[in-house]
Amino acid sequence: MADSKTYTTQLQAGLGLVNETKTLLDLWSPGMSANQLYQIALESGRFPTVTARRLRNIVVECFAPRYLVAGGAPAVQLKRLSSTISTADLTQLMLVFTSRANPILGDFVRHVYWARYAGGYTQITNDDARVFVERGIDDGKTVKRWSETTVRRVSAYLTGCCADYGMLERGLRSSRRIIPFRISPVVAAYLAYALHFAGLGDNALLTHEDWQLFGLAREDVLDEIKRLSLKGLLIIQAAGEVVRISWKQQDMEALCDVLTQS
Repeated sequence: MADSKTYTTQLQAGLGLVNETKTLLDLWSPGMSANQLYQIALESGRFPTVTARRLRNIVVECFAPRYLVAGGAPAVQLKRLSSTISTADLTQLMLVFTSRANPILGDFVRHVYWARYAGGYTQITNDDARVFVERGIDDGKTVKRWSETTVRRVSAYLTGCCADYGMLERGLRSSRRIIPFRISPVVAAYLAYALHFAGLGDNALLTHEDWQLFGLAREDVLDEIKRLSLKGLLIIQAAGEVVRISWKQQDMEALCDVLTQS
């Protein structure tokens, strides 16, 4: 999970980067560093319209902090899944890792996107994002105060990133239509197991902030996990506030194998 909740401008190096991430996962091998991946990507000819400097930024500033953390475990798992699961499922997983690497995005999704969604709004504007960014600065979430220009740019990055991940309308615009967004069963299974293997107890797991990226409160997560139980991915016993889950897979590798077959 993100080590720090400090807001940075790192999203400026690249927003959702869905297609670029898929290509980089394809080129990456376990044990490969960000610099090695950059060299291979540069020589691959698969980024013909991207300058060398821009490609370095994409690999070092975006791909590495999102997927090469924890010994590259996210990259290993997503590489394994990317050839069989849908792009929509893969994109939802990218949202999780990008939000962990960029707390400003995670907080924006949890506190602005879902609040507007629940409130029946149909649009989110760059001004909504700007209010959120300015509040974060006032609350001391940034190392130092950002300039007007930086605030404006980061506000646009937040809505642009949500568009890349299928939550808002695409295109260059200052007001975007909200698109209905629901966690997929593959992503629910991945997240439940990932949090379990990260050491969270069965009850604590239900309230982890990653679920809130999909607008899910504890009861909603419980419903998702019951659905996973019906698919045979785990066994759940719930009585009042006490939840017990029997986990059928021994590690994330085994789970990824099961998800690629289902």
